[in-house]
Parts: sequence; C-alpha cells; structure tokens
Amino acid sequence: MSAATRVVRCPNCQKKNRVPAVAQGRPECGNCHHLLPWIADADDASYAQVVAKAGIPVLVDMWATWCGPCRMVSPALEQVATDLAGRIKLVKVDVDASPALSRRFDIKAVPTLLVTDRGEVIARQSGAAPAPVLRRWVDQALASRRPAEAGAPDSGDVS
Repeated sequence: MSAATRVVRCPNCQKKNRVPAVAQGRPECGNCHHLLPWIADADDASYAQVVAKAGIPVLVDMWATWCGPCRMVSPALEQVATDLAGRIKLVKVDVDASPALSRRFDIKAVPTLLVTDRGEVIARQSGAAPAPVLRRWVDQALASRRPAEAGAPDSGDVS
C-alpha cells in the first residue's frame, strides 16, 4: 500500500476535497477553507512518512479486516477525526498487512488505538468504544503533552 490521496467531504460546505496522506500543514477545504479531517492509510513501508510529516499528533488505528469491533469503531474514529480536524490525523494500519508495525507496537489485540506525538506513543488503549468516549480519551492524551509540544500545529493548506 502506498501513501494515497483520499477524497473527503468538507463538514462545513459539503464539497469534496482531495487530501494527501503525506503533506505539510493541515488540510483545508479548497472552497471554504474549513479544516478537513485528515485520514490516511499506512503500512510497514509508508508508516514513517505518513506519520512523520503530519506536524500534528496522530491517532493510529491498528485494526484487521476480519475484526468485527474494528469495523464497528471505524465510523467513531472518523467522527473523532472530523471533530478534531486540524488537531489530529487519523492513520489506519491493517495489522495483518503490516507485521513489522504490529511487532513494533506489540499489538496483542485489535483494535488497538495509539495517540502519537512526534513519533512517541503518548496514549494507548485496546478495544472499541463510542465516539464520545474516544473523543474524551484523545482530548486527555492531547492535554497530557508537555506545553512546548501542545502549541498550535503548523499552518498551511494541503488540499
């Protein structure tokens, strides 16, 4: 899997926008300039590039295609990415297609969710949860960052 571009609908004006998996800054709607949810797929080969260039914290969804709870939590994670547009990037990693990442993060159950900041895991949880619970968990993880890290993300339009 390569770092691909996704088409996302702007939550503000409903226009479709292409959002690259790898870019500097934060994705904005080309029409109304509202911040867009940043959702990307990654695998063993693309993970470092997709995560390292984000410039904002990353919510990593370690999931598997055969996992029912993984499929159930996916819409909740996308809602959190939409709610926190400009503050987080959601990166989805299929553990079966990415054995090196599965070993690196010692994945024993799916879904396992990680919040990373500049490559460091700052929060981790296993299992599915509804969007409001996931949102609180991500908010707490973001609040736990050191003040120098918790500053405003890089600005810039990647659409």
